[in-house]
Amino acid sequence: MFHRPASRRRLATAAVALGLLCTLTTSAWAGDRSPGPPAAPRARVTAVTSAAGSATALTGYAIQSSAKVSDSAAAVSSPGYPASGWYPAGSRSTVLAALLANGMYADPFHSTNLQRIPKADFAVPWWYRSDFTVAATSERSYLDFSGVISAADVYVNGRQVAKAADVAGAYTHHELDITSLVRAGTNTVAFRIQPNEPNKKLTMGWIDWLQPPPDQNMGIVRDVLVRRGGPVALRDAHVVTRLDVPSLASADLTVKAKARNETDAAVTATVSGSIGSVSFTKTVPLAAHETRTVTFTPAEFPRLRLTSPKVWWPAGMGGQPLYGLDLTASVAGTASDTAHDDFGIRDVKAPLNSDGARQYSINGRKVLIKGGGWSPDEFLRWDRTYVEDRLKYALDLGLNTIRLEGHIEPDEFFDLADRYGILTLPGWECCDKWEGNVNGSESGDKWTAADYPVAKASMAAEAARLRDHPSVISFLIGSDFAPDATIEKNYLDALKSADWPTPVVAAASDKSSPLSGSSGMKMTGPYDWIPPNYWYAKREGGATGFNSETSAGPDIPTLDTLHRMMSPAELDTLWKNPDAKQYHRSPSPTFGTLKIYNAALAGRYGAPTGLTDYVRKAQLAQYENVRAQYEAYGRNATDSAKPATGVVYWMFNSGWTSLHWQLMDRYLDQGGAYFGAKKANEPLHIQYSYDNRSVVVVNNRHASASGLTARVTLFNTDGTQKYDKAASGMSVGGDGARSTALTVPSSVSGLSTTYLARLILTDAKGKEVSRNVYWLSTRPDTIDWANTDWYYTPTTSYADLKGLDSMGRASVSASASTSSGPGGTSTTTVTVRNTGSGKTPSLLTDVHLVDAKGKPMLPVEWSDNQVTLWPGESTTLTATYRTADLHGSTPRVRVSGWNTAEQTVPAT
Repeated sequence: MFHRPASRRRLATAAVALGLLCTLTTSAWAGDRSPGPPAAPRARVTAVTSAAGSATALTGYAIQSSAKVSDSAAAVSSPGYPASGWYPAGSRSTVLAALLANGMYADPFHSTNLQRIPKADFAVPWWYRSDFTVAATSERSYLDFSGVISAADVYVNGRQVAKAADVAGAYTHHELDITSLVRAGTNTVAFRIQPNEPNKKLTMGWIDWLQPPPDQNMGIVRDVLVRRGGPVALRDAHVVTRLDVPSLASADLTVKAKARNETDAAVTATVSGSIGSVSFTKTVPLAAHETRTVTFTPAEFPRLRLTSPKVWWPAGMGGQPLYGLDLTASVAGTASDTAHDDFGIRDVKAPLNSDGARQYSINGRKVLIKGGGWSPDEFLRWDRTYVEDRLKYALDLGLNTIRLEGHIEPDEFFDLADRYGILTLPGWECCDKWEGNVNGSESGDKWTAADYPVAKASMAAEAARLRDHPSVISFLIGSDFAPDATIEKNYLDALKSADWPTPVVAAASDKSSPLSGSSGMKMTGPYDWIPPNYWYAKREGGATGFNSETSAGPDIPTLDTLHRMMSPAELDTLWKNPDAKQYHRSPSPTFGTLKIYNAALAGRYGAPTGLTDYVRKAQLAQYENVRAQYEAYGRNATDSAKPATGVVYWMFNSGWTSLHWQLMDRYLDQGGAYFGAKKANEPLHIQYSYDNRSVVVVNNRHASASGLTARVTLFNTDGTQKYDKAASGMSVGGDGARSTALTVPSSVSGLSTTYLARLILTDAKGKEVSRNVYWLSTRPDTIDWANTDWYYTPTTSYADLKGLDSMGRASVSASASTSSGPGGTSTTTVTVRNTGSGKTPSLLTDVHLVDAKGKPMLPVEWSDNQVTLWPGESTTLTATYRTADLHGSTPRVRVSGWNTAEQTVPAT
């Protein structure tokens, strides 16, 4: 019978937490760092403006271990303290991130360098110290922050202003009134950061994703702000929107903010605001130290009922317009404080369908959630460009959603998601303190009385921060487990108080909570290798319902990346010894080796003959498996019974150099997994069904398509054609609709055990609009459903794809040229042609853009890649990238493939 432990991700209790960091730029992260002495502290004095409503982020810190600081807290936090021998750190930096930026350790992404960093250095508190200047003290001053991991005593100008017991939890938000301590000139703020223990504190942990950093990310990972203002402060400004669905013809906007009198006397404030050309004003009397919620409704201000509003849509469904709210509180005609809030107008619903699965709709239109699980940088370094590159990759892959299990990124992440139209599913993480009360014997301490207010404050802070981002479509208050009644009520109360506008989901697994009820999700795996036909079964992790995290496990990077991340000895072990523990896989004993994956690779494709052959087969296997996962969910989305409603690939990316759970690698290189996903999710797509051999057209566009012709041709591996059939006059609706063109016979005379299926879709003018090539076997993979475990289902016999190894060599020519594009980009256009005179196709022909030294140019967006061409066929591909990333080098194009010789041609 099916059996799954209480958690699908069990960490060995002896797993060690190790890590390190390089510099704060994307390019430097990829390079090596040599050990060196501590750098001299750089001046990091922040000039704070006195403008009412200003919020100035501290520009950085000097940091040092408390074990090396004998001076008192009062001395450390006083202006003029020398901080001799301290390390400079950025404005958002863990301890280890700062040490790595100072060149203290070798490249943490290579080999086992991460393991060599001593954990003992991070078992004591660390000091963070920063100076800021103010020109005058006529305005009030506040210290505003979140993102402290795990807790901190806080000091200003020699005085303690908060204790670690009160500044606890990575997500709690704190505002400290420091007006009485701030002086004209130089001021000092200091944090004594406590060590992080994810199993004991409500912070962040790494579960089984990667080898965790030895400092466990202790530090300050969000901006610390110095706010200035007058007698009345404005806080919590936001807009509650109600869109008329399905007409989308009008939207009601309700504006809310809290006005807080900071003085000992009653005052009358005037709160005025605007959204575009719509303005509104109220007079608000406030008693001494009173806080009052100020509300502007459409009933009072009819212009807040918009006609023909600009509606925000996910990418591919419409535009992403945003509105801006501006508020000012004035006292006696003088501005006291200001607030700004960007928001979008959209409607999100996620009811349970008749099968109990959660079905999302945006603005009245059903959406199949096609997503990936997000990992930040392992050392929580924020780099906007690097994050933006990954989000652009998500769009390139045809994905519409990113799930954040814990590690909820800074505001800029959600700003980018809003801008690009990428839906987000943030929520709390599993397998540590967050679920300690409900996960039985799994990792994570039980809660004490002190944890409940931290959890509720965390929920309140994140709800207030995320609620107006139109990209945020839910909050998952549980992951592997749903919260108990007390914890859930605290979460829901906090969400309600924040005017949370979208569905709250009890868990990412198939759990129910006392108040929210069924999650409508499933977490049935797999997390390790299974064959492509697995995805078509409407059971376990197959294409039915909403699977919140799932994949066939390992995603072996390209050969270029493997050489960057592993030593020669480790690379030998990778393909020679399936039972060997792989440091770059996971600290979990369940996922510590590649045994299941390597056995399948050899069983289906034949034993690898070397590292290059291993990687070559891995890319082919990952392409077919990832493609099948997304194709199965796409095909089943419109089924009348047990439809697929969502799938989240586990994972979208890795925060480290990894051998599993990633559609692209740490350096943003793209292999079989990437292009398999890109193929499956193309806008108008022809695909083959592993379960019933049907050829199906799926239309991911909004508009319907007609006049289509679908053709399927089967070939032996020598290129001999054995079957050919077309269906013309096809039409298919929009928004994920499908149409079945034809079904391939169960038996075709003369077909070799391993064979190829070429699917081509043409439009009414005969233009090819989708091409898809499969490598298949007359001997299918046999799945042992009865022995399914929580992380995979065994395969008792493999499909025979070994015939691919006997394919003849295919001759391929390539020519390339490069031109300048808008916004500092360049585009390289590549024409690839199969010049062979026989019948043999060039299977999975890969094109890589490289520099003069042969190093991949990354990131890059390809129109298509890893293509299969028959003799006489050609295709033209484009690669778009930042010109500056060439660093003056002339681009070249490296062409390789399953059965083609590698060649490199200029792309001038």
